[in-house]
Amino acid sequence: MSKVVLVVVLLVTVLGGSVALAQDDEFIFGIILVGPANDGGWSQAHVEGGRYVEANIPGTRMLLFESLNPADAPETSLRDVVAEMVNDGAQLIFTTSDAFEEDTTAIAPEFPDTILINISGDDVALGGTPPNLGNFTGQLLIPRMIAGCAAALTTQTGQLGMVAPLINSETRRDQASAYLGARYCWENFLGNDPADLSFTVDWIGFWFHIPGVTLDPAEEAQALIDGGVDVIINGIDTLEPLQVVERNFTEGNEVYFIGTDSHTVCGVANPAEVCLGSQYYNWGPEFVNQVQAAIDGTWEPTFKWLGPDWNDINNLDTTAVGFVFGEGISDENRARVEEFIDMLAEFSTDPANENRLPLWEGPLAYQDGTVLAEEGEFLPAFQLQEEGQSVWYLEQLLEGMTGASS
Repeated sequence: MSKVVLVVVLLVTVLGGSVALAQDDEFIFGIILVGPANDGGWSQAHVEGGRYVEANIPGTRMLLFESLNPADAPETSLRDVVAEMVNDGAQLIFTTSDAFEEDTTAIAPEFPDTILINISGDDVALGGTPPNLGNFTGQLLIPRMIAGCAAALTTQTGQLGMVAPLINSETRRDQASAYLGARYCWENFLGNDPADLSFTVDWIGFWFHIPGVTLDPAEEAQALIDGGVDVIINGIDTLEPLQVVERNFTEGNEVYFIGTDSHTVCGVANPAEVCLGSQYYNWGPEFVNQVQAAIDGTWEPTFKWLGPDWNDINNLDTTAVGFVFGEGISDENRARVEEFIDMLAEFSTDPANENRLPLWEGPLAYQDGTVLAEEGEFLPAFQLQEEGQSVWYLEQLLEGMTGASS
């Protein structure tokens, strides 16, 4: 692996005074989850981040609220949970879903002495937000590229599938990045024609299964396999697609799985060899940064889109996102994927590539044929929508992908 410096692709700082906080013996912070704390993915990764804060900043204590969503808590609002946490002493609260973005911004003025940080939102970048509001997220689209590469190198049918959540700019850019990684490795490592690679995105309608509201992710995973897909990349918060792959594998159908959101996914795969790896968020280091700044009285509202630590994308003390290998990937393909990661690192740490992302180079087009980037042109990583198209605000899936864009 290349040993190069860490690059954060985007950091927008909003000018203004920091929110000063009283220096008590105990600093209480809250985490509000959209799903259960043990979902094996998105919500669990945030709980792990909170525990990382408690382990690394003496005197901190986490408050936790699980499963704030219309199915599990239909009569509970984000305002209700924030108010309860504030009453219990919380001085900073992470709201950990784009489902909470709008409400977090709306209620922030009601709690001026409490820092509210929405994860995956971008309101701060747009301007005009309350001085106690922050946003950040990780560039999961980088590990998505790695996942796509591993999947393309492993498939025997040339058919890859993703069980995906709801459709928005975040999920479109992440799924499109997995496709770009798959297409690159299919063509450049295997010498295959990109036109012969099938990449299907199957949306269920929410971040996890809600009976009677969403499609059943287990049924969708099985439908992909029945259609010839032999590698499934998970895009939802929970592990039903893994269970489907496990069942098929034990019945003699050689299919494989790539996990998401948490670095622990392959550790629960049974048999272990069904898991090629897991793309994941690592919230702990930035949680520590935000909490420590609040304690020090130096916190300011920012919008951050955090990339991996390219010195070591799996250093859990420094990286924001990463990819861990599972037992299912062959030694030969693991070496190829590591070479691919080195290529991503070299690109991402080159100052000439500021506000660019690897693989997002033309020719690129949307599914409807609209040109995004001409030959040799890069689609900007981030820019406001009135300034033009960007990866952040991706409006459709890419040409060559199968699946709905809206």
